Amino acid sequence: MAGRVFGLLLLALLMAGMSQYIERRENQKEIAEKILRFHVRANSDDSADQDLKLQVRDAVGTLMSSKLKNVSDISECREIVDRNLGEIVETATEVIEAGGYDYPVEAYVAQVDFPDKTYGEYTFPAGTYEALELVIGAGAGHNWWCVMYPNMCFAGSGYEVVEKDAKDSLEHTLTQEEYESLMENKNYTVKCRYLKFLNPYLEKLQEVFSK
Repeated sequence: MAGRVFGLLLLALLMAGMSQYIERRENQKEIAEKILRFHVRANSDDSADQDLKLQVRDAVGTLMSSKLKNVSDISECREIVDRNLGEIVETATEVIEAGGYDYPVEAYVAQVDFPDKTYGEYTFPAGTYEALELVIGAGAGHNWWCVMYPNMCFAGSGYEVVEKDAKDSLEHTLTQEEYESLMENKNYTVKCRYLKFLNPYLEKLQEVFSK
């Protein structure tokens, strides 16, 4: 009898954990439909290539921040980005050539897998998001990313500094539940703190539901 009760308890814990995980997965998908991210991939991890990545980021950031200044919805943002892909490539190429390099550049909008990423008090959960991809050369180095819409990239003079306007825009874009979820639990991996022997089973279940 005791064994059966224990088994039912474990099953309940597993189901509760997976229910929480599935809810977060669905929440991530809903958030992803309302934002556009910006992803810059460096040619390599060489220090010069990493510096070049940041210079390209700055130039493209300056270009796009003015173009997206008065954007009010994700559809308008997509249209402006699509319309300016050529100018984005030209801007990046100018920076690269000024630095003495001849790397090719690609710019396109795609569905991209991102890890958890924190901007100030907000943590965007890992998952697939639509993003402006900017690939320098081989694109094999460490990358840089942010949220382009609503604008959390180019606030003021800094990057990844979430100012009041950006917070207001984000809150306006998302539902209250989605907005608050970004400030809640920073750990999106479902695990049992005390019954640690259950964690391998939870991880297996998460893999199944992630497919």
